[in-house]
Amino acid sequence: MSDIAKKPIGIIGASGYGGVQLVRLLLEHPGVEIVYLGGDSTAGKRYGSIYPHLAHCVDLSIEKIDLDRVAASCEAVFLGLPNGLACDIAPTLIDKGCKVLDLSADYRFDNLDTYTAWYKKEREDQAIAATAVYGLPELHRQQIEQSELIGCPGCYPTASLLALAPLFKQGLIEPSTAIIDAKSGTSGGGRQAKINMLLAEADNSLGAYGVANHRHTPEIEQICSSLARQEVRVQFTPHLIPMVRGILSTVYATLRDPGLVREDLITIYTAFYRSSQFVKILPNGVYPQTKWACGTNLAYIGIQVDDRTGRVIVMSAIDNLIKGQAGQAVQCLNLMMGWDEALGLPQLSFYP
Repeated sequence: MSDIAKKPIGIIGASGYGGVQLVRLLLEHPGVEIVYLGGDSTAGKRYGSIYPHLAHCVDLSIEKIDLDRVAASCEAVFLGLPNGLACDIAPTLIDKGCKVLDLSADYRFDNLDTYTAWYKKEREDQAIAATAVYGLPELHRQQIEQSELIGCPGCYPTASLLALAPLFKQGLIEPSTAIIDAKSGTSGGGRQAKINMLLAEADNSLGAYGVANHRHTPEIEQICSSLARQEVRVQFTPHLIPMVRGILSTVYATLRDPGLVREDLITIYTAFYRSSQFVKILPNGVYPQTKWACGTNLAYIGIQVDDRTGRVIVMSAIDNLIKGQAGQAVQCLNLMMGWDEALGLPQLSFYP
């Protein structure tokens, strides 16, 4: 792409963990140039003073959010803002001709009543929200290519849906039996100071949170219901594990056909993801580890069948900050721009 003019890109909410991952990825992306970094509490600061390890390659300051300036200078904008803020910004940017990729939950839901029930934010952007596409490329590649507004999935839903999608789409399981047991590193909680994220609190400990009421539950159920062509309810329990990055999502469900064996499921998954270069289906007896995905946009999936219980067990490992957030957003940008889906995205881990 050296002979193609780079597209000007902006990031609003560039100082969080998702923002700095976007900056890192876009700095090495051959098709873009970062021309705008926006924020509120960090406005006026040099980006290199917030993240000194990037001072030698980012010569920009965080600017106050000015939508006219953003629209005039950027062809596409990433929104890395807390839930409930993007929906106040995106309509204006879309009207001004910008492509928008939202990393919050604001544009992930088909039904805004569901969003309001879980996120306690009344919405006035129904018309724009109706045009948004759920940004999981492995399921919605063609829609993303044609969209101007992407609601990028959460990290837990990404790991869990990649594990569940073939099961629901092919009608292989009893829909009401799906259970998701997922574990995330502490970076999933963001950069703000929180007591439960302190080293003294999180280290040498493992615990569940958001039990039976985590906000990612309706997001997972919406996509599972679409795949299954019927309303689906899942049991989702997230856990905080004492590591910085990574998610391991283990899903369980009862098979409709007790005669299916592991080799059958591996064949089905391999075929389902045959056009998805970031999804790696593991061979018999190999189960994914989060370290394999660290720093990459890859998802590793391992499969087992328990003949005794008639259940399938699928394990999915991703980097929550890359495939679960910034990398997936860049993957969507590539599709929106008509580029190779993998352009500028890492596929080699930091291992060990």
